[in-house]
Amino acid sequence: MKPLPAIGITCYPSQGGSGIIATELGLNLARHGYTVHFITSSLPIRLRKYRENVFFHRVEMASYPVFEHPPYTLSLATAMAEVATCYELDILHVHYAIPHAASAYLAKQMVGPERLQVVTTLHGTDVTLVGQEPSFFPMTRFVIEQSDAVTAVSAFLKKETERVFDISRSIDVIPNFVDPRVFRPLTDTGRRARFADENEQLVVHASNFRRVKNVPAVIETFARIRQRVPSRLLLVGDGPEQAAIRRQVTELGEDEFVTFLGHVDELERILPLADLLLLPSFHESFGLVALEAMSCAVPVIATDRGGTNEFIDNGINGYLCDPEDVPGMAGAAIRLLTHPEHHAFVCQEAHRDAVEKYGSRCVLRQYLELYDRLIGLTEGDRAG
Repeated sequence: MKPLPAIGITCYPSQGGSGIIATELGLNLARHGYTVHFITSSLPIRLRKYRENVFFHRVEMASYPVFEHPPYTLSLATAMAEVATCYELDILHVHYAIPHAASAYLAKQMVGPERLQVVTTLHGTDVTLVGQEPSFFPMTRFVIEQSDAVTAVSAFLKKETERVFDISRSIDVIPNFVDPRVFRPLTDTGRRARFADENEQLVVHASNFRRVKNVPAVIETFARIRQRVPSRLLLVGDGPEQAAIRRQVTELGEDEFVTFLGHVDELERILPLADLLLLPSFHESFGLVALEAMSCAVPVIATDRGGTNEFIDNGINGYLCDPEDVPGMAGAAIRLLTHPEHHAFVCQEAHRDAVEKYGSRCVLRQYLELYDRLIGLTEGDRAG
């Protein structure tokens, strides 16, 4: 029997969706007996506890007076090559094209092109925003073309990649996923009382507070909801738009009803408390937090721009709205929050679809098949 491949994973270690998915993928691979080596600038947020078969390698940065900025891409490539050689990695799986796929390409050349396979997973802004910057465009296209396999987290993102970069190579759509053992319906009602009274509805928004997340629409929508429904708003996360959002909350006179929770590592402890999640982004390549909320049996009102319509069936397991249609979002929210039977139906449908179609086991199988195809393993080899 052939040994299971050793996998190197590189991602941004912050709370963004790409880092979360990369970390959860590695943890799930480790549970199935794969040896996983994380090669990142710092410890990913969901890798704080010891896990069997999981190893962490910090990228050491060189600092010399001649460098105006430390050359992270080169340091990362060196670390990848060293780990790949020392631990006989079979695959480098990088999440987010720039700079991770560029570093992986260099590492593969150093180790030997025949010894190492590179998988690049595109998550969204690496294609729709960063990759389209003139200084990055040629490099982004090059590393996508040079990867041994490329995946995108939604069919929308695959089409956008092909359109923007005129890519002709194959791109596998492997969606984001959720672990239903972690993101599950509320069981401890006592925790909810910290944020809302029993007769109040709790609305939640979680993001990195960047402009694309359209947080002002969250505030405006909530203000309309509260005119009809006793409710509280819980804002989870931090980012460059937060100061402006605080001013907006004050100007609308909603300070008493809005809580800024800040950065939270364990979002699975917050999402189940909600009666509704708002995600009115101007664009979502997938919308991981929406899927995580659905797994917690929390209904979602999300943007209709991007990949959210690939897992949200409008009016059945959630709602899709134009992110600039605040009255429409408020109307959908008020309907959910004032009709208990409809709310319960949407919660049930959301939970079932998230678990059955996007549970970690379902999606992990697609990655395993991709790995096997790259290195020539058969199902019998992996079973052994």
